[in-house]
Amino acid sequence: MLLKEVVDALGRGEDVKLASFGAFIVRDKRARIGRNPKTGADATIAARRVLLFHASRTLRDRVGGRGEERREGMSDDASRDNPALRKMG
Repeated sequence: MLLKEVVDALGRGEDVKLASFGAFIVRDKRARIGRNPKTGADATIAARRVLLFHASRTLRDRVGGRGEERREGMSDDASRDNPALRKMG
Protein backbone atom coordinates (compact mmCIF):
# COMPACT_ATOMS: atom_id res chain seq x y z
CA MET A 1 0.00 0.00 0.00
CA LEU A 2 2.90 2.37 0.77
CA LEU A 3 4.49 1.79 -2.64
CA LYS A 4 1.17 2.47 -4.37
CA GLU A 5 0.90 5.83 -2.57
CA VAL A 6 4.49 6.73 -3.49
CA VAL A 7 3.97 5.81 -7.16
CA ASP A 8 0.68 7.72 -7.32
CA ALA A 9 2.27 10.85 -5.82
CA LEU A 10 5.22 10.66 -8.23
CA GLY A 11 2.80 10.21 -11.13
CA ARG A 12 1.14 13.47 -10.12
CA GLY A 13 4.55 15.17 -10.21
CA GLU A 14 4.90 15.47 -6.44
CA ASP A 15 8.19 14.90 -4.61
CA VAL A 16 8.18 12.17 -1.96
CA LYS A 17 10.43 12.22 1.11
CA LEU A 18 10.82 9.19 3.37
CA ALA A 19 12.55 9.83 6.71
CA SER A 20 15.87 7.99 7.14
CA PHE A 21 15.55 6.60 3.61
CA GLY A 22 15.66 9.37 1.02
CA ALA A 23 13.74 11.54 -1.39
CA PHE A 24 12.23 10.81 -4.79
CA ILE A 25 12.20 13.97 -6.88
CA VAL A 26 10.36 14.48 -10.18
CA ARG A 27 12.01 16.83 -12.69
CA ASP A 28 10.82 18.00 -16.10
CA LYS A 29 13.58 18.17 -18.69
CA ARG A 30 13.08 20.39 -21.71
CA ALA A 31 13.59 19.28 -25.30
CA ARG A 32 17.08 19.84 -26.59
CA ILE A 33 19.42 19.12 -29.46
CA GLY A 34 21.85 16.27 -28.90
CA ARG A 35 24.39 14.56 -31.07
CA ASN A 36 24.59 10.96 -32.22
CA PRO A 37 28.05 9.91 -31.01
CA LYS A 38 28.49 7.38 -33.80
CA THR A 39 27.56 9.55 -36.77
CA GLY A 40 27.95 13.06 -35.33
CA ALA A 41 24.50 13.99 -36.68
CA ASP A 42 22.26 16.32 -34.68
CA ALA A 43 19.29 14.64 -33.03
CA THR A 44 16.33 16.11 -31.16
CA ILE A 45 15.89 14.79 -27.64
CA ALA A 46 12.25 15.06 -26.63
CA ALA A 47 11.07 16.75 -23.44
CA ARG A 48 10.51 14.24 -20.70
CA ARG A 49 9.91 13.78 -17.01
CA VAL A 50 12.67 12.07 -15.02
CA LEU A 51 12.81 10.64 -11.52
CA LEU A 52 15.75 11.29 -9.23
CA PHE A 53 16.51 9.60 -5.94
CA HIS A 54 18.66 11.16 -3.24
CA ALA A 55 19.53 8.77 -0.42
CA SER A 56 19.41 10.14 3.10
CA ARG A 57 22.63 10.40 5.07
CA THR A 58 21.38 7.61 7.34
CA LEU A 59 20.89 5.26 4.39
CA ARG A 60 24.23 6.17 2.83
CA ASP A 61 26.03 5.52 6.11
CA ARG A 62 24.35 2.14 6.61
CA VAL A 63 24.95 0.94 3.05
CA GLY A 64 28.49 2.28 2.92
CA GLY A 65 29.41 0.43 6.11
CA ARG A 66 29.88 3.62 8.07
CA GLY A 67 27.87 3.11 11.22
CA GLU A 68 28.40 4.48 14.71
CA GLU A 69 32.20 4.24 14.59
CA ARG A 70 32.27 6.61 11.60
CA ARG A 71 30.18 9.22 13.37
CA GLU A 72 32.33 9.12 16.52
CA GLY A 73 35.60 9.54 14.67
CA MET A 74 37.79 7.93 12.08
CA SER A 75 38.17 4.17 12.45
CA ASP A 76 41.51 2.37 12.56
CA ASP A 77 40.80 0.96 9.08
CA ALA A 78 40.75 4.46 7.60
CA SER A 79 44.22 5.28 8.90
CA ARG A 80 45.53 1.91 7.72
CA ASP A 81 44.26 2.52 4.18
CA ASN A 82 45.46 6.13 3.86
CA PRO A 83 49.24 6.71 3.88
CA ALA A 84 48.85 10.35 4.93
CA LEU A 85 46.88 9.33 8.01
CA ARG A 86 49.35 6.53 8.82
CA LYS A 87 52.07 9.12 9.41
CA MET A 88 49.88 11.04 11.84
CA GLY A 89 49.55 8.18 14.24
